[in-house]
Order: sequence, then C-alpha cells, then structure tokens
Amino acid sequence: MIDLRSDTVTQPTAAMRDAMLAAPLGDDVFGDDPTVNALQERIAQITGKDAALFMPSGTQSNLCALMAHCERGDEYIVGQNAHTYRYEGGGAAVLGSIQPQPLAQNASGEMALADIAAAIKPIDCHFARTRLLALENTWNGHVMSQDYLAKASGLARQHGLAVHLDGARLFNAAVAQAEGGSVMASVRRIVDHFDSVSVCFSKGLGAPVGSALCGSRELIAKALRWRKVLGGGLRQSGILAAAALHALDHHVERLADDHALAQRLAHGLQGVPGLSVRSAQTNIVFVDVADGRGPALLDDLKAQGVLATGLIGLRFVTHLGVDAAGIDHAITCIRRFMSNESAQASPASTRTGVY
Repeated sequence: MIDLRSDTVTQPTAAMRDAMLAAPLGDDVFGDDPTVNALQERIAQITGKDAALFMPSGTQSNLCALMAHCERGDEYIVGQNAHTYRYEGGGAAVLGSIQPQPLAQNASGEMALADIAAAIKPIDCHFARTRLLALENTWNGHVMSQDYLAKASGLARQHGLAVHLDGARLFNAAVAQAEGGSVMASVRRIVDHFDSVSVCFSKGLGAPVGSALCGSRELIAKALRWRKVLGGGLRQSGILAAAALHALDHHVERLADDHALAQRLAHGLQGVPGLSVRSAQTNIVFVDVADGRGPALLDDLKAQGVLATGLIGLRFVTHLGVDAAGIDHAITCIRRFMSNESAQASPASTRTGVY
C-alpha cells in the first residue's frame, strides 16, 4: 500500500526502534526522565528558546501555548483555515475560554497585515482582550516568507501582542529555505520571529508520537501546569523522546527527498485533462478534480493500492515511507483513471463543479 494520506502514517525505522529500546528512562512527571530532559534541552537549543516541554501531540502543544499566553476572556488572532482554529476541536474556546478571531488567508496562508491591525481590539470592557497572533508554517505545504514573518510579528509586538508559531512542519519550511546552507540556521531564522513555537516530531521527522513547545522559562512553566490539567503528564516517556532525538539526528536533512518526490508527483500530473494541480513547495500536493470525479478517483486509487485524502481537494503527502516507484505508480493510476473517464464522458455531459 502506498499511503499518501499524511506524513503522520510513517513507521519508526529499525534504527529508531533500537534507539527507543536503548533509551534510559525515569519518571517525567517527577522531571527525572533523562531522555525526555535531553530532548527538551536539544529542541530548545535548536529553536533558540530558553526551555521546551515534550507533549503527546501537536494539538496539546498548541493548546498549552494558547492557554499559557492568554487568560479567560482573552482573544487570539488566527487564520480562518489555520489548524489551531479549524482542526483542533475548538480547544482554545472550549477549554481555555479564549476567543478566536479568525481572519481570511491568501493561498500561502498569510493574513493581510491591514486585517490583523484592524482586528486588534481597543482596551475597553466591551471587547475581548487581544493578546496573541498565531501563525502556521508550513501551511498546506506552503512556506511563509521571511519578509512576511518579520512584518506580521513586528506589527503584533507594536500592539503588545505575543506571537506563536504552529510549526508542525517547521523543519520542512527550514529545509525549503535553507538553499544549500545550514537547515538548523534556517530554523532559527524562522522561529526568531516568535515568542513560542510548537514543533512536531511525528510528521515528516517520522517519530511515532510527540511534539514540543518551546519558549521562555516563564511560558513553559505555565504550559507545564496546563499539560498536567489536560492529561499530558506521561511517566517513562523517554522511550518516545528517544525516537524524537533519533529523528533530529537522522531525519531532518532527508526531508529534501520528500520535497523532491512531491515535485515528481506534481510534474507527473501536469497537463492531465480534468486535473488542476496545486503544487506546494514542500511535501504536500493538492489536486482538484473536475466534474465531481474526486471521490471516484479516490476509490479507484485505493483499489490500486494508493491512499490519499479528499477533504479540501485531493491531498497527497510524501514522507519517508514513500519512494519514487510508489509515486510513479500513483501517477500511472491517476492518469489511467482520468483517461478512461474522459473517454467514457458524453460530449453533452452537464456535470459541473470542482471537488
């Protein structure tokens, strides 16, 4: 099975499993798991932040960040389609009593600076208190420019707001912007614009579980309390932290291979009648299928051993569990389906719409 649904489907490599088995363990709730501590120190150093906190999931990491930055009745500004607002169960509002102020985004996930400025509430008892700007990088596979990050974070701080980054695929963004230089230096150039950043280990980096929230010591101390409240206090979690450490050592530079495979897929589908390819800059490719044929194409692909998702157009995500042969098979299956469908379609067909 060629699983292109998400980079979350990756399996630990043999070497990663060995590292997990060999990890020295303690009780992390007591703060004495040496492997967790080593991971937290390592990711804090990479991001240039004072401290870090290992979390079971990116959703919990983002939520702890929001709850550490904001209090009840506060507000955070966020993209209309951002993960923290749209895909994390409304946790900020449900559990943090934090009001989201969603704004429209462009094709790269950016909110207009004028919209951000206009959304910041005055100090008045009639309004929620605007405290935080949350951005996401990458967004649907797109990398936010350094220029935009500088302007958006500068605007936020000018108005006294903190700035948080949902960096679930931060290392993908860093690899894309490294341009042959140091990837870790590229990471720092991105996160230096932010007061906090959530980093995921279980997507492109291939660890089975885990994210980390990085920020100031004061912020991480607040987040530690919220992690406990949210049920995120784990015991011998060094066995999971070891996988993340192995990923940082061995799976960062290879993200460029995933990006190359995504481009291979995008190029292989260019020019196919009935398809509109929205190729991103990293490891995600979106494809719109004309005439409502998207669901049928997904079913056909599954029958041919290829999995993808179709929530907002067909989405294909490359990762360390996929190779060039798998991508070529997917291209062949898609082309064959679209060719057969086109041959069977009536010239008088009235089917419309885009999936």
